[in-house]
Amino acid sequence: MSDLGHVLVLAGGLSYEREVSIRSGRRVAEVLRAVGVDVETRDADATFVPAVLADPPDAVFVTLHGGAGEDGAIRSVLELLDVPYVGATPDACRVSFDKPTAKAVVRSWGLNTPDSVALPKETFHDLGATAVLARIIDRLGLPLFVKPSRGGSALGASIVRTAEELPAAMVGCFAYGDTALIERYVQGVEVAVSVVDLGDGPVALTPVEIVPDRGVYDYAARYTAGQTEFFAPARLSPEVAEACAGMAVAAHTALGLRDLSRTDLIVDGSGKPYFLEVNVAPGMTETSLLPMAVEAAGRDLGTLCKGLLELAATRA
Repeated sequence: MSDLGHVLVLAGGLSYEREVSIRSGRRVAEVLRAVGVDVETRDADATFVPAVLADPPDAVFVTLHGGAGEDGAIRSVLELLDVPYVGATPDACRVSFDKPTAKAVVRSWGLNTPDSVALPKETFHDLGATAVLARIIDRLGLPLFVKPSRGGSALGASIVRTAEELPAAMVGCFAYGDTALIERYVQGVEVAVSVVDLGDGPVALTPVEIVPDRGVYDYAARYTAGQTEFFAPARLSPEVAEACAGMAVAAHTALGLRDLSRTDLIVDGSGKPYFLEVNVAPGMTETSLLPMAVEAAGRDLGTLCKGLLELAATRA
């Protein structure tokens, strides 16, 4: 058995991404057991704090997605409990989880990111949706991409190709959050670059290219086997692949992340990559991108997760 001792995988929670989180947690637990780690999986519910106080784990692997899993809240609780964990600190999570803030930070580091505007639901109510939406189109043009400013798994996200489609896209977005990020849509190749740091500095893994069958990488395309084709490595020139890897490492660094992250990019027709968003708790399911990148790099996911837990345990 591993010398890590007792390890906790935290999964579930009450966000819209609960089911994905449970699948991620199950996968992480399985690969850790395969490399000899004593793993317990626990939900983020009212039993969590008493259980941790009664039997403190040596380290926690957080596989909560959305909400408290990525906004820093659960990590703040783990720090109150003096329990080390894999992943970014609460402050870094808060910055990264809010997409407009993350875009502003990486832009200040010189990274390309599509022009956008973030507006809360109240703005449309107070100022009149028709006038505001018309001005957005005047400024950003069409097509647009609309998504909640916080959250993941493409919930509430949609492409807007005509002015008539924008109101419905906003309604769909506000079903999952109170603030919408409306972004200039960049046509190109969707690429995800995972970054891991086992103590020697952040390293980009193999870029993964995403080709959804229906043209949109939505919730179903992400988590239903067979609905999306993936290429690892991505079908990019060596120069563009290197630029994507560099952008992911730069975003990881600029946002103050640690251990692991996944940066989502779009590469336009000229080979120019654009930062879209970063994930501080990347999915770990059978169709998730970080595990694909690990496999494409010839590495073992269980060994990587164990290494991250061992690094976290040294921070106790």
